[in-house]
Amino acid sequence: MSKPTLIILLFILAACSGNKSQKTAKTKNAEAGAPVQKESVSTDNQNHSKKEQAKNTGEMILFEAGSFFMGSETGLPNEKPVHEKKIEPFYIDKTPVTVEQFSAFVEATGFKTDAEKFGDSGVFDLEKQAWELLPGAMWSKPFGSSGPEPDKNHPVTHVSWNDAAAYAEWAGKRLPTEAEWEYAARSGKNSGEKFSWGNEVSANGRYFANTWQGEINAPQANDGYLFTSPVGVFGENEAGLTDMGGNVWQWCADVYKPYPGSSEPHRADQNVKVIRGGSFFFDQNGEDSFSVSGRSGNSKETSLFNTGFRCAKNAKIAN
Repeated sequence: MSKPTLIILLFILAACSGNKSQKTAKTKNAEAGAPVQKESVSTDNQNHSKKEQAKNTGEMILFEAGSFFMGSETGLPNEKPVHEKKIEPFYIDKTPVTVEQFSAFVEATGFKTDAEKFGDSGVFDLEKQAWELLPGAMWSKPFGSSGPEPDKNHPVTHVSWNDAAAYAEWAGKRLPTEAEWEYAARSGKNSGEKFSWGNEVSANGRYFANTWQGEINAPQANDGYLFTSPVGVFGENEAGLTDMGGNVWQWCADVYKPYPGSSEPHRADQNVKVIRGGSFFFDQNGEDSFSVSGRSGNSKETSLFNTGFRCAKNAKIAN
C-alpha cells in the first residue's frame, strides 16, 4: 500500500480539513429544536460477555424503505442532476463513532490504523497556515505524540476508510451508502431544506452545527468549538440523528463518481471513496460542504484530523 498524499483531490480542500476534540474557552452547548424521533435500536445487551459488551456501538435509528430525490440543482456541480433513489430499510448510527467506541475496538482486536502504519496523518497547522503530515498523529493523539489525548465523547478522527470499514465489520455493521447517508440527513423525506436541521446555520446567536466561522487565518469559533465537539451537543434532526453536517466528514461505502447524467469531468478511481457532511474546519465550498446534498471524496487509505465515520446495517422488517 502506497503512502497517501495529504490532499488527494483538488476539489476537496475543505473536505480534507478538520480536527479533534479540543474546545475553545467559550464552549456553548447549543441545541437544535426537538425533532420527532423514529424507532431506534440499541446494541446493548446486559447478558453479553465482557467482550461482547465492548461492542456496544450505541443507539441506531431505523429508516423504513422509501424513495427520495437525491442531489441538488442549486448546490455544487457534483450534486447534479437530481435523481430519484429507492432505499431499502436500514439502521444508521445516531452519532458518529466516538473516541471511546473506537478505543473499545482497538482494545478488543489490537487493530492498527493506517495512520499508525504510515507514522503520520494529515493536520492543518493554524500557525503555519499549512497542511502537514504530522508525525505521530493518530486517532488517540490527534495533534501528534506530544499533543493531548482526545475527549472520549468526541468523534474519532484520523481514521481512513479502511479503518472505518474494519471497525464496522467488528461491530456487525457496515458503512452507509451515500444514498442512505443523504436519506438519513433528510430525515427520510423529500425535504427542500438545505441542511439536516433546517435552512440556517445559526439563529439569534444559536448554532445548529459545529462549522467554521471566519477566515482560515482568523478563526472565530462563535459556535464554541475550534476543533471537534462532543457528538450530539448541537441537537438532533427530525429523525433523531446528530452531527449530520459539520463536526467531521464521514466515510461512505461508495466509490466517488458523478451522478448518472452528470456532465462533471471525472477520472474514475476505485480507490477514492465518498465522504459526506463537511466538518468543523474551513472549506472553500462554504455552506455547501455540510448541506444534505454536499459531497466529496478521498483516497481510502487517507486519514485526517477532520474525518470520521458512522455505521449502518440492513434492517429486516416483518411483513
